[in-house]
Amino acid sequence: MNDKFKPSEIVVLPELMAHHNHGYNQVVIGLSGQTEFDIEGYGNLVYPGQGCLVTADSEHAFSGIGKNEILVMNLPVESVSLDQTIPTYANERVERLFEQSGYFHLDTQAQNLIKALTAEMMAHPDDLLLSKACTDTLMCILQRHFKPLASDRLVSRLDMDVIDQYIIQHLIRKISVTQLAGLVFLGESQFHLLFKEQTGITPHQYVLKKRLEMAKQLMDESQLSLAQVAQSCGFASQSSFTQSFSRLYGMPPARFKKDSL
Repeated sequence: MNDKFKPSEIVVLPELMAHHNHGYNQVVIGLSGQTEFDIEGYGNLVYPGQGCLVTADSEHAFSGIGKNEILVMNLPVESVSLDQTIPTYANERVERLFEQSGYFHLDTQAQNLIKALTAEMMAHPDDLLLSKACTDTLMCILQRHFKPLASDRLVSRLDMDVIDQYIIQHLIRKISVTQLAGLVFLGESQFHLLFKEQTGITPHQYVLKKRLEMAKQLMDESQLSLAQVAQSCGFASQSSFTQSFSRLYGMPPARFKKDSL
């Protein structure tokens, strides 16, 4: 995240919070791990498949949370004098993306394309032509494949597909309400209220249900021991898994596993 202009590059953010502004627009997309951004006082976590738009001259702060990688695309505006080999992106559709800073989520098709392009960039980090080509390609698809989430937008329905995907991918770990709220760019309290209104249960109960559903599936389809199933689904111990499973399904997991054989 330096001020040296390059069409696109893969960056690892340090854990120490830094801040700056620059005279060009910027797109940041999470590739791995977690990063924290604050754009003009509007902060959020950015995960893989998510990103943010930073308009020219916007003050923004950023830091990494543990191991992380982000894709940074730097896009000039017409008022900025840059090397003629770098495109100006003056078309109206791209300009509309940068009417204001904000956060967004990418659909699966866009995420797959980003994985392919960034793999090439990692293999050839000094190839300026490749960097420019990746930026051109991604800006073409970004307009069609992202869901903007403006800070002042009134959210009436949560994107449960995004939430479910994150939960399944991280079942082995602890999942907090803060992390889930960050997926849809809401504060924790607002997210909690909307979530319960939409699903009828709390986020904690929902995650637990997903853990138990996956455990049930593993017992049906694999030869894992109960201890391995508990660990794979993010339970702290086999006893806590047994207690939760029995409460939801009316029988201990050992009996369920025996009956399913």
